[in-house]
Amino acid sequence: MTAIEDKAESLNSLYRGWGAAAIIAHAAGEAFPGRIAFVSSFGAESAVLLHLMASADPSIPVLFLDTNKLFGETVRYRSRLQHHLGLEDVRVIGPRKRDLERDDPQGVLSMKDPDECCRLRKAEPLTRALKGFDCWATGRKRHQTEFRKEMETVEHDGSSFKLNPLANWTRADIADYFSAHKLPEHPLVKQGYHSIGCMPCTSKVVDENDARSGRWAGQAKTECGIHSKKK
Repeated sequence: MTAIEDKAESLNSLYRGWGAAAIIAHAAGEAFPGRIAFVSSFGAESAVLLHLMASADPSIPVLFLDTNKLFGETVRYRSRLQHHLGLEDVRVIGPRKRDLERDDPQGVLSMKDPDECCRLRKAEPLTRALKGFDCWATGRKRHQTEFRKEMETVEHDGSSFKLNPLANWTRADIADYFSAHKLPEHPLVKQGYHSIGCMPCTSKVVDENDARSGRWAGQAKTECGIHSKKK
């Protein structure tokens, strides 16, 4: 077992039974001090993870992927939530202009090859932005997809760690937290968008019991690629 595998296993054992707030506080303050970033889409449920993070340390870097294909409501919501929560270090990252001009000059790659579009606009920019961090935190939950149902609280890809402090949370848990802390809601939620990504690949939910049924609707695709394990 490698050192990174051993640390992931040790942290998962330690965090078993812990609440999300305690996990975040320990990860940011002891496990990865100064070396952790939170990655947020500022989507339908993002306010919960960001509120928990801000309660622990509002100066932790938050990475926001602006793919140039987002809803205007998402961009405005990011600004509103940043100020509401007092987030001190929100970093907007995105694809390089030269890469877009080379690989998607007409801006229609999402219709031809959504996997390649996600690589260009999300995976590659995030990989660049995460250099210098040992761990990144996400708001993923086990109930969301088949791909996610077995994920650990702490994962590793051979070189870095990924923290999923909300892994056990349900939709009801999220709703209760929004209500208890009076968190502002993404404006598209009331219009039937319960999981919000890029505009071309996001629609209103097809199945009310499946919040992600509006993502890549009608396709086998369920993930953008940033959560695929590296080999």
